[in-house]
Formats: sequence, C-alpha cells, structure tokens
Amino acid sequence: MDTTTTDTTTTPLTVTVVIGSNRHGRFGPVVADWLLTHVRDHPDLTLQVVDVADTGHLPTTLAPTPEATAALAGITPKLASADAFVVLTPEYNHSFPAGLKNLIDWHFTEWRAKPVALVSYGGLAGGLRAVEHLRQVFAELHAVTVRDTVSFHNAGASFDDDGRLKDATAPDAAAKAMLDQLVWWGRALRDARQVRPLI
Repeated sequence: MDTTTTDTTTTPLTVTVVIGSNRHGRFGPVVADWLLTHVRDHPDLTLQVVDVADTGHLPTTLAPTPEATAALAGITPKLASADAFVVLTPEYNHSFPAGLKNLIDWHFTEWRAKPVALVSYGGLAGGLRAVEHLRQVFAELHAVTVRDTVSFHNAGASFDDDGRLKDATAPDAAAKAMLDQLVWWGRALRDARQVRPLI
C-alpha cells in the first residue's frame, strides 16, 4: 500500500490577486505594481493575476453570452485554482467599483472556504469603506477575509512620479503582516477542504 502523503504545511499557496478597478485613467496599476512585488517575494506564495479592466465582455445581466464565455475562460480557472486571494480595490462613492462586484457575482464556488486579503486606496478614508463592504460580500460567499489590511490614504500623494512609495516603511510592514495571515488561513482552509469539503 502506498503511504506517500503530500506535506501541505510547506507547499506554496496559489494566490490570485484581483485588481479591482477598470476606470479610465485609474491609479490602480501603481498600487498593483507595489502589491505584486510583495506577493512575488513571499516564499509561501505563487502568483496569478486577474484584472477587472480585462473583463469588459462580462455583462451585468450575468447572461452567458459568447463574449462572456470567452472572457470567463481566462478568469474562472485562476479563481478556481487559487488557495487564497488578495483583492485590490479603490473606493468610489463610499464603496467598491461595479466592475469588481460584477466579476465577483459571476462566480460562487470559486470563492468558497478560501481566505481573502484586502488592499485599498483612496482619499482620506483610504478605501476602507470599500473594504468593509467587500467583507460582507465575501462572507455571503463563504469566504474568510483576513483581519489585517493595507490601505493608502491620499494614495496619489503616497507615490512619486515613477510609481515608488515615498515612505514604504509602514505599508511594507502592513503587507508582510497581511500576507503572513493569508498564508496561515490559506493553509488551514486548504487542509480543511481536503478533509471535508464545505457543504
């Protein structure tokens, strides 16, 4: 009898980063470049990216049109294969963008029993009102949002003209704490899903 087992305590987690803005002239790619560097550098994570700006053919009616089917072919596998997620969101009118909500709503089982870390940016509130709304949405989808977040208040003033943080000390520390929590939850929930799938 083969008694070989996989040591899931050290196997890297597949994390899908969702870039949540599709607005013309968006600031999201600047924050995303910073975030993706941290995810790539984390030894316990392997990276996939889904950008809401690339999902223009997903109708808000959730109708399975040929255009929607083609768009989902490049998105759904990255969500389904993920062990964890990091969602990057701006704040528009005290909440998160419609395009991000549409992407989330096109999927259900892909989010279940997986952890979600949240990174936000905006004006004075730093996108935190969008984060609180997303926590409610992901709770409904049986996903677990991690406690620690990273938020950029007055985000445009936090980065220089080359897209580098003017003072990276606090954001870098916050990113490490958030990603370490994501890894803990990701491994715990991955093991749990293997033992007993969520009903």
